[in-house]
Amino acid sequence: MTTSSAGQPLIPQPPATVTALRQAVARIAPVALPAFTRELDQAADQSRQASGLSPLQRFIAQWAVYVHIQRQPNVAKEFRHWEDTAEIGDATQARRAASAIGKILDDAHAAIGLPPQQAHRYRASS
Repeated sequence: MTTSSAGQPLIPQPPATVTALRQAVARIAPVALPAFTRELDQAADQSRQASGLSPLQRFIAQWAVYVHIQRQPNVAKEFRHWEDTAEIGDATQARRAASAIGKILDDAHAAIGLPPQQAHRYRASS
């Protein structure tokens, strides 16, 4: 599946499983695979140490949001624009960028059935 002129997603949103998300990242943002693997290892280690699944659940939610954004080239481009603006802009531009980034993340959370986050964690591909 490719992006049409109507801005259709590159791929359907995959299920929120490690395997499906890894396959999606490999397809739409292969440069992010090392970060995916590193963060999966960290989440697994933290889950073992804490004897709970919360770190793995956070990992899956974070990467499901990442895939949701990256599979939509127009949204991913807008997200990168606001990240750049936040880094190089003045204080007013940075506040505006933070608001726009928060909206994109909240929309992604809602689209995949997650509650909005107060403090977003998102890994942009480099």
